[in-house]
Amino acid sequence: MLRQLQPPRHPDLLVGIDTLDDAGVFRIAPDLALVQTVDFFPPLVDDPYAFGQIAAANALSDVYAMGGMPLTALNLVGFPLGDAPEEWLAGILKGGSDKVVEAGATIVGGHSVRDAEIKYGLAITGRVHPEHILTNAHAHPGDTLLLTKPLGNGVLTSAAKKGLLGAVELEEAIRWMTLLNRDASFVATRVGAHACTDVTGFGLIGHAYEIAQASDVTLVIDASWAPLLNRTLEFARQGLITRAAKSTREYLGDQLRIEGDVEPALASVLLDAQTSGGLLLSIASDRTERFVDVAMDEFGFEPHVIGRVEPRGSAAIVLRP
Repeated sequence: MLRQLQPPRHPDLLVGIDTLDDAGVFRIAPDLALVQTVDFFPPLVDDPYAFGQIAAANALSDVYAMGGMPLTALNLVGFPLGDAPEEWLAGILKGGSDKVVEAGATIVGGHSVRDAEIKYGLAITGRVHPEHILTNAHAHPGDTLLLTKPLGNGVLTSAAKKGLLGAVELEEAIRWMTLLNRDASFVATRVGAHACTDVTGFGLIGHAYEIAQASDVTLVIDASWAPLLNRTLEFARQGLITRAAKSTREYLGDQLRIEGDVEPALASVLLDAQTSGGLLLSIASDRTERFVDVAMDEFGFEPHVIGRVEPRGSAAIVLRP
């Protein structure tokens, strides 16, 4: 659809729609630019408060993926008044508000509509220095690929909806989905990552493709190195994969090359949609160890090396065992 539109042009538009980045960036002063994004979706979990937190963390993540810090947020709400308890809406808004406060930002308003289905999300405005923007367009051959959260929340929430996963077991996925990417973004800018995106609706491989296209490189992903949430592969082998896995694979076509004996269920997980996933980073190989050390020693999270960047070949993404 975007190909039918004239790409916006402005001397202060530093990041637009051209590279399919996570957010737009507009310069308002020599040392200040605004980061702007919006995201909303239906509930993934039954707990309204947890859903509000997940939706907020997901929207805030786009600002962190650009190396920015969130400033303000606007609520976006669709709710079936009369067909769902109003306390659900209160719980959703409370979850979103608490997560925005945790991020150091402020909710300044919002908009709601009557809708047959519950939907919630936020429009976020953040700030970033124009010279310190992270985009998906500067991955270099020889870089290391790092992932900051495990994959599998799409699979596990699907299993929970079918009654195959209990609330207690789902808590691990919820904990990761509500975790802000703030610390990972801070380490990325501090150590000097070359490129960054967050892993959300198009899955790891779909968002890796965006980096490959914007940077004109090939990303080689070692499937067995990707961190997974508990029981993800078990349920993936039962076919509990979202529609996004199939659609992303069809969209990529021959731009995704699978080499060797990669288990089909594992490949599907890497294609599967994630919600509020981690950051996928391209970083110089000689800075990788420092990134991991700072992340673990100072911020308590463990990034995982999952592959490398190579000069552009016949495929944008190569998946290996």
